[in-house]
Amino acid sequence: MNISIIGTGYVGLVTGACLADIGNHVFCLDVDPRKIATLNEGGLPIYEPGLGDLVESNVSARRLSFSTDIAASVAHGDVQFIAVGTPPDEDGSADLQYVLAAARNIGRYMEGFKVVVDKSTVPVGTADRVTAVIQEELDKRGRSDLRFSVVSNPEFLKEGAAVEDFMRPDRIVIGYSDDDNGREALGWMRRLYAPFNRNHERTRVMDVRSAEFAKYAANAMLATRISFMNELANLADRVGADIEAVRQGIGSDPRIGYSFLYAGTGYGGSCFPKDIQALTRIARDNGQALRVLESVEAVNDEQKRVLTNKVLERFGPDLSGRTFALWGLAFKPNTDDMREAPSRVVIGVLLRAGARVVAHDPIAVHETQRVLQLDFADAPSLLERIGFTSAKDPMEALDGADALIIVTEWKAYRSPNLERLKTLMKSPVIFDGRNLYEPTNMKEAGVIYQGIGRNSL
Repeated sequence: MNISIIGTGYVGLVTGACLADIGNHVFCLDVDPRKIATLNEGGLPIYEPGLGDLVESNVSARRLSFSTDIAASVAHGDVQFIAVGTPPDEDGSADLQYVLAAARNIGRYMEGFKVVVDKSTVPVGTADRVTAVIQEELDKRGRSDLRFSVVSNPEFLKEGAAVEDFMRPDRIVIGYSDDDNGREALGWMRRLYAPFNRNHERTRVMDVRSAEFAKYAANAMLATRISFMNELANLADRVGADIEAVRQGIGSDPRIGYSFLYAGTGYGGSCFPKDIQALTRIARDNGQALRVLESVEAVNDEQKRVLTNKVLERFGPDLSGRTFALWGLAFKPNTDDMREAPSRVVIGVLLRAGARVVAHDPIAVHETQRVLQLDFADAPSLLERIGFTSAKDPMEALDGADALIIVTEWKAYRSPNLERLKTLMKSPVIFDGRNLYEPTNMKEAGVIYQGIGRNSL
């Protein structure tokens, strides 16, 4: 099958590489010439485990190509995936300018039946807007005879495990219009995804608006579990309970399960913050307040400061002359994504309080340097005068530190040499934002330890 992917970000590039790997001929389009040049030179614009090998092998097999040629992209694909960004607008709503621009280009250049797939996370009703834009362009050309159908096929990929999620999906959601064109489009989508259904049927077929809603609903549920556990963890610290014991106690209930019940420093990344904002905006536009989700967002914003609140409580509000080691910068392991990362809040509070920060992350250091320029646009001298620096390995970051702050749960941080840690640091103090260690073990090792909801031990 000939497939075109519009957009080569996380979703588009993973989708294109995976569909090429099962035998399709995939044309990946992006309007950013630098990104396309990087891909054509064998590089990747993002970090995602396993993606590099997948791209390389399918480019070599001539099943995967990259270009900025819009007309060629529309001509190539019988199925056109729109996988562009939908960043939050100033009012929290999803900005659809890139989605609609992609749709407009399809309408300008198409010459035969096209299945247009909304892969981006978009508000309910977006398929109708995409349909209208394409039809408007066809009418301008005097080609109203050309047929197409817009399908919703939301992605459910986790950064850091996106390739695995795509190749072994737990569900494939397809929303279609129940008319002749829509039923033909559904047939194309069933054939496209047939290789993923050989073991058992994973496809969930529904109307377009329900499919659009399903993506937001899934992320809203997961974000709610995270904020709920974070609030309970903060209460556990006050009442003398251990949130890890609580997690095991409630997670063993099959109605609840263990997923997304870990207390920490809050969620970040490209999906949860943006999608919660967009869904609450959709609700307001339709005369309804989603009070639970509004609270989920507020709790998460506060949770990103829980570690620095503990630091300031111990060391005082003036951190001048203090040095803090920071382990983990990306919003989660196995990615370099710094969007809405809790580490950005931690670094901001520490530097503005006068502290020096020495950080380690296996992947995200370069991206951190870029985003900190944005975060400190109002006070760029802080970065130079006080200082954010990076270390080549975790132990190097500890040298002379007043405390260690753990923000991201990379595997490399799970079993540190505590004796060496104590010799390197001014004082063996750990603020663990991911509850990587057992408090009793830390106490026995002579380490002053504060986790999230585990400070009764």
